[in-house]
Amino acid sequence: MPRLLLLRHSEVESHRGDVPITDKGVRIAADAGRHLAAWEGERLRVISGETRRARETAAAIAGGAREAGAEVVEDGVAFALRNPDLYLAGVRVDMVSSAEKFAVQVPGLTAEDVLGVEFFEQWLTVPDRVGWWVAHSNPPGDTAAAVATRIRAFAGSLGDRPGDGDLIVAITHSPVLRACALDITGADPGEPNWVSGIEAQVHPDRITTMRVLPEAP
Repeated sequence: MPRLLLLRHSEVESHRGDVPITDKGVRIAADAGRHLAAWEGERLRVISGETRRARETAAAIAGGAREAGAEVVEDGVAFALRNPDLYLAGVRVDMVSSAEKFAVQVPGLTAEDVLGVEFFEQWLTVPDRVGWWVAHSNPPGDTAAAVATRIRAFAGSLGDRPGDGDLIVAITHSPVLRACALDITGADPGEPNWVSGIEAQVHPDRITTMRVLPEAP
């Protein structure tokens, strides 16, 4: 049965938009790929969420692993690895950092309209937005528990390919990892380091056991 590593994307200068990873971020991800190439000789399948930072991290990890001699399959984008679904005026919106960036995602809405919605007004004022969402019991969309349930279902499905014993490296985002860590440990660990995250083992009954990986000092 496959093993899954859920990892945060590599370094970005900011989260203002669909931004690329930095040059340092490319090096961090390639180093991670070279390290993963040594894991028990397993073939690596590399997948990612749809954002540019996730896709670029996946490509750099795949490149580093190949340089180190690993067999690597780049398997594209997996919808389950997206950030949490939040809804504003009936539209799914990305987690962004200004009322203007929320408003531009919803036809006919202004920044002032966004600030009139309690959840989004508070989202824009708290210092740790992701942590505030993780602890929120009734956001307009996914709760942390719902995201963790989604990821467990996704992980369990990875065993559907007969004989698939690959190490699957899945690049995702901080909110997904923090939701899963809360599900595993009962506590929100805060922002994970770049290219760190969670290991999941898929069992024949589709049950998935997970553990938070120790972060490098």
